[in-house]
Amino acid sequence: MKRVLVPVDPTQPARTRSAIEQVVRMARDEPLTACLLRVQPKVSGHVSMFFDPRELRELQQTAGAEELEPARALLEAAGVPCTCTVLVGRSAPTIVAAARDLGCDRIVFAKEEPSLAASLFGSLAHQVRQTLGSAADLRVIGS
Repeated sequence: MKRVLVPVDPTQPARTRSAIEQVVRMARDEPLTACLLRVQPKVSGHVSMFFDPRELRELQQTAGAEELEPARALLEAAGVPCTCTVLVGRSAPTIVAAARDLGCDRIVFAKEEPSLAASLFGSLAHQVRQTLGSAADLRVIGS
């Protein structure tokens, strides 16, 4: 069974919904499992000094799991099996590493609307493509 990675950004619910809709359409054509991923940003040293490292990891895992819940519910309602993963790190390299670790062959992004950040730094999909370089083991779908 094929596995596709869907990075979830809770600040962009419409984009997440669009990516999930793409995965549901793909699942109609071939059996697949969706691997939902929430990449939590690293916490600054100033903030982390107020937390026990274990407590901070638990907080990040709990917050990430809550942020994945709407996407998981959409996939469940559509009958698409899925897994949920929360990791901490920089977005693009963490997404690529997770896709490989989870055995995914595709990373699905929704179409991204033009923005100042995307024009300056490139969309997250573009950053993931840059991180992949010429590797042929993963395909990025979407903007």
